[in-house]
Amino acid sequence: MLPKPRPIWQRVLLIACGASLSALNMVSFVRAAGLFPGGFTGLSLLIQECLQRYVGIHVPYSALSLTLNCLAAAVCFRYIGKRFALFSVLAVTITSVLTDVLPTFTVAADPLLCSVFGGLLSGLATSLCLRADASTGGTDFISIYLAEKSGRDAFNIILGGNVVMLCVAGLLFSWERALYSMIFQFCTTQALHTLFQRYQHRTLWIVTNKPGAVYTIIRDTTNHAATLFQGTGLYRNEPRSMIYTVVSGDDIRRVVHEVRAVDPHAFINTQRTDSLTGRFYRRPQD
Repeated sequence: MLPKPRPIWQRVLLIACGASLSALNMVSFVRAAGLFPGGFTGLSLLIQECLQRYVGIHVPYSALSLTLNCLAAAVCFRYIGKRFALFSVLAVTITSVLTDVLPTFTVAADPLLCSVFGGLLSGLATSLCLRADASTGGTDFISIYLAEKSGRDAFNIILGGNVVMLCVAGLLFSWERALYSMIFQFCTTQALHTLFQRYQHRTLWIVTNKPGAVYTIIRDTTNHAATLFQGTGLYRNEPRSMIYTVVSGDDIRRVVHEVRAVDPHAFINTQRTDSLTGRFYRRPQD
């Protein structure tokens, strides 16, 4: 059977953990190295510093972050999912408020260390929210929207847009800070690719003597179809069946585990699929 949605309390707990980690990352690694993270977080910090330096006005980070996320949340509410948007607003609110409330402290003085480990922590925090079917707001809204529409992992596209924003930060303030911020964003994107694989695809080639049972697992576990090929195993010159299917990256371990349970002798080849055209089932956001 398809996995059931997480209970509300689990989603709230994951969001609270992810948002809290994101805020801790902001008041430690990000501020210690003067970084500009990508997305609306970095844009909020950039606007905040511009107002402070050129106008002499201090605007709380939470006010800027929540304002910028309002439009993205409205689009998300309309085109992705109502609960997804509401839980994302919860994540943004917790992160924004804690960022203003928590005191700034330094974990490492080296900006390169802050960029690398801060980026990894940012990827972990974002993935926790995404696993709760929410986001940390900003360009995550955009990346999820693009992924839902195109069926492709859009985080690299967002990375390119963030680089443009960081170039503006480099012109206004310091190229050194901008370049370290690019390292931060790159580490965040790579961590996300590893920890959150819903919009990545995996091709399965399964040679088995129990094609019916194997296809039942694929259908009931992922709601995906499959194609059956009949052939001959040349080692023993016996008839064999091969099932071809494509599933989401976050389904692959469960499918392989259950296939091995019904057919321990199945031969399973897993391949990464970079491009996919055609109908492909995606669990809708709520």
